Amino acid sequence: MIHSSPRSRFGLIALPAALALTLAACSSGDSEESGATAAAGGSETSSIAAVIKGLDNPFFQAMEQGIEDAAADAGGEVNIQAAADIGDTTGQADKLTALAGQDYGCFIVNPISGNNLVQALAPIAQEGTPVVNIDNPIDAEAAEAAGLDIATYIGTDNVAAGGKAGDFVVEQVEAGAKVAVIGGIAGDVTSAARVDGFRGAVEGTLDIIQEEAGDWQREIALTKATDIIAANPDIAAFFAANDDMGLGIVKAVENAGLTGQIVVVSVDGNVDALESVQEGGLSATVAQYPFAIGTLGYQACAMAATGEAIPENIESPTALVTADVAADAIAAFPEPFEAFENPLG
Repeated sequence: MIHSSPRSRFGLIALPAALALTLAACSSGDSEESGATAAAGGSETSSIAAVIKGLDNPFFQAMEQGIEDAAADAGGEVNIQAAADIGDTTGQADKLTALAGQDYGCFIVNPISGNNLVQALAPIAQEGTPVVNIDNPIDAEAAEAAGLDIATYIGTDNVAAGGKAGDFVVEQVEAGAKVAVIGGIAGDVTSAARVDGFRGAVEGTLDIIQEEAGDWQREIALTKATDIIAANPDIAAFFAANDDMGLGIVKAVENAGLTGQIVVVSVDGNVDALESVQEGGLSATVAQYPFAIGTLGYQACAMAATGEAIPENIESPTALVTADVAADAIAAFPEPFEAFENPLG
């Protein structure tokens, strides 16, 4: 469900009018359009391109909507390209390479891995075109080696998000209880940060008996959780590094006839996860608002394209969603349901 109330109540406002007037429409990435002049004032315009992860995941669908809505609020358009799915590292890089030869004023990139877009970004960096990195950080060493200067990184504090989940689990189960962790792809920076945050929050209080990689996928998490429950029928809780895996664990718990007896917490705040929390499946999710990440990404890119100063790092909001606030979160989705101060004004 899409909430249509004004974005300004969360601070996710449109760009200032003076800046909005400098943005041009970019319908298909055509380089001829990027040199057009604005109807008001005759200023030269800068178009924006974005390359994000696969739209097979609702998290990135909400991110795409955030980018599109921010462009519409600013009176401009943006060319958004997405990977085929969450594992399409080569295809995502190919899409960026195709865009790199066109005359964009700024690029928004949401890489699948820390380095899969580095090579495609190299010619963009050589041209001095600003790059805004959202959600999944580009590997710092790979970026330095390629001569990439990232204008800003916008994303969740994933350690803090995992910590919020851990704090919740500590409150819900007895001290010394058994818990298990299902992370994303092995070696993934985002997954590792969330797991580290969770571990830090429960360390010394709960017993993490097992950690598995679920590759961000529901079916894999279902299988892993089923095996863990069979081997540990007294397990008290699970933490999943994303909602899809969390919902897979919920299914495993349901299949074992233990719904309501095992706490399951995940990270993302996708609408299906929010509905699961409301219905008593997931115990909680740490919502991280990809819509806000997309909105901030577009705003930062538009500012960078016109030479405005922006912070080197911008933290997007998170909030723990439990059953008592799930209805509010669903009503506001994909926007944050709690107040959020936009650092870009």
